[in-house]
Amino acid sequence: MSTVPDHLRYTAEHEWVSVSDGITRVGITEYAAEQLGDIVYVQLPESGAAVTAGEPCGELESTKSVSDLYAPVSGEVVDVNPAVVDDPAVVNNDPFGEGWLFTVRVDGDPDGLLDADEYTALIQEDGE
Repeated sequence: MSTVPDHLRYTAEHEWVSVSDGITRVGITEYAAEQLGDIVYVQLPESGAAVTAGEPCGELESTKSVSDLYAPVSGEVVDVNPAVVDDPAVVNNDPFGEGWLFTVRVDGDPDGLLDADEYTALIQEDGE
């Protein structure tokens, strides 16, 4: 069973978010990393770009497939993680830590995100 940290929020597209002082850090969940397999290429939005919640903003390419990366929140991209661009395997090895993807400056609290229990129920349904 995949790890689902309680302190994060999640999307149905398997991204996680952590909000601190109006800055939202974004990554993919351990479940998503496991489903994708070995990630070999990461395309992220550029710093300063505007992203819209629910819209594609990048890609993750694995040995199995290419998957769109969806913005879980709307706002301005503040930073991207160069470590995952240089070594995409970091996403597989530490999806909730060093494998974060980008940060977004948002106004207020993001809407429509799942808590850990809701996300756990979602991935259990997927696994059936």
